[in-house]
Amino acid sequence: METAAQHFFYNGYAATSIEQVAADAGVSKVTIYNQFGDKRALFTAAVECECEKMRGHFSLEAMPAGSIRDRLTAIGEAMSAFLFRPEMIQFERRIAAETETEPALGEAFLEAGPRRMKQAFAAWLGHAVAAGELAIADPQLAAEQFVSMCKGMGDLERRFGATVPPEARRLRISGAVEVFLAAYAPSAPRAEHR
Repeated sequence: METAAQHFFYNGYAATSIEQVAADAGVSKVTIYNQFGDKRALFTAAVECECEKMRGHFSLEAMPAGSIRDRLTAIGEAMSAFLFRPEMIQFERRIAAETETEPALGEAFLEAGPRRMKQAFAAWLGHAVAAGELAIADPQLAAEQFVSMCKGMGDLERRFGATVPPEARRLRISGAVEVFLAAYAPSAPRAEHR
């Protein structure tokens, strides 16, 4: 799986062959086909495996102790570190380019990675609501809001090759946590959803 992820991340989907993955992993091509079925299934599994590293930050067991502010900051920092890895930036660019000719590839990526991560984070927020730490009517929407605020313009900057200093990322995350808590602290008034 690690070998497949490296090939997909560095070479892109189209340029990755099952034969090369098998050779580099020291297994037979038949082993890969027996385990995954085809290249798209191997790609989906590789994306899921990579995103599982990120989802680990949303498990209740893996969460560091501390206030809700501390835990949200840790999630924002982990997400930022994950997304700003050079191989992730390169991978996203490749997938976006290859999706033009093979739209199902983009859908597979979204389903295996970002959508599952959103579900995990929304579930984590739901636990924080149940514990009385947050007051959120729609954890799915709140998850999107938090992620969007943490990424901010830095998401575009990283995709287009600009250097985003670590201090700018920290300030963005700190601001996102403050705004999120101002909106969703248990005592904060909330606007009704329409």
